[in-house]
Amino acid sequence: MNYTLNQLQIFLKIVETESVTKAAGQLYLSQPAVSMQLKKFQDQFDIPLTEVVGRKIYITDFGREIAAAAEQIILQVDAINHRTLAYKGQLAGRLKLSVVSTGKYVMPYFLSDFMQQHSGVELIMDVTNKSKVIESLENNEVDFSLVSVLPTGLQVEKLDLLQNKLFLVGNAKAKFGKQIRGKDIFRDLPLIFREPGSGTRQTMEKFIERHHIAAVKKMELTSNEAVKQAVLAGLGFSIMPLIGIRNELRNKELQVIPVRGLPIKTNWSLIWLKGKKHSPASEAYLAHLRKERTGIVQETFSWYEEF
Repeated sequence: MNYTLNQLQIFLKIVETESVTKAAGQLYLSQPAVSMQLKKFQDQFDIPLTEVVGRKIYITDFGREIAAAAEQIILQVDAINHRTLAYKGQLAGRLKLSVVSTGKYVMPYFLSDFMQQHSGVELIMDVTNKSKVIESLENNEVDFSLVSVLPTGLQVEKLDLLQNKLFLVGNAKAKFGKQIRGKDIFRDLPLIFREPGSGTRQTMEKFIERHHIAAVKKMELTSNEAVKQAVLAGLGFSIMPLIGIRNELRNKELQVIPVRGLPIKTNWSLIWLKGKKHSPASEAYLAHLRKERTGIVQETFSWYEEF
């Protein structure tokens, strides 16, 4: 056997994603490079690790056993690296986050300084929809999650980072003016929704239900970026978080349409399981945020107050 740590890491990512393409994307490698390393790794075993049926890759039972062993090897290597850094007096370890998709416009700014100060900390951040974020938190797979709607039925603690504002948004070609409209505006507006499980979808539906709005559902898309592009193309309108459309507003490609009852205001909150025992890295990060969050908001998100 002559496999490398790199091959173990690539194989683990393929097992996790069940896709060479997705593994390549998450590892920031080309698909051919990942396929080549997978082949070199598999060639060292007499029993297949994967099977390809059609265009889909399947992990064999033996492959999953090898993946479990590989994970333990990687963990031990990480432990050695972390102990080395700790011996030198540096903070070390992993910081694992799950972030709702729109939170990708928020979370990096609350991570930047901390990660620069602590080069021994490894960041693992999964950006996905709310239901998967809560699932990873509930299974204790992450240290923290970033959400804009707090989960129900799960005991968590939280730290509010930034206010979240959602407005009715359309492309710049639509003529509405600055007059504040009532709920009747929705009667003829084709609305674009996020997919079920999205926090933005949940917030939007609660607004529609609370105000007894007869909304015309035009389409359903699976990311905030896809919704934004559809609105830019004139395919419809949507109630969207302000945080993700800053550049489009400044470039006058999108417009906020004044509507009574909007914006909807929630908070971007970092949450963790109540009673969770934090690692040194996650404890240090929490202390950093408590000290620096106000300054980060003032420095990075002051434009927010224009709306």
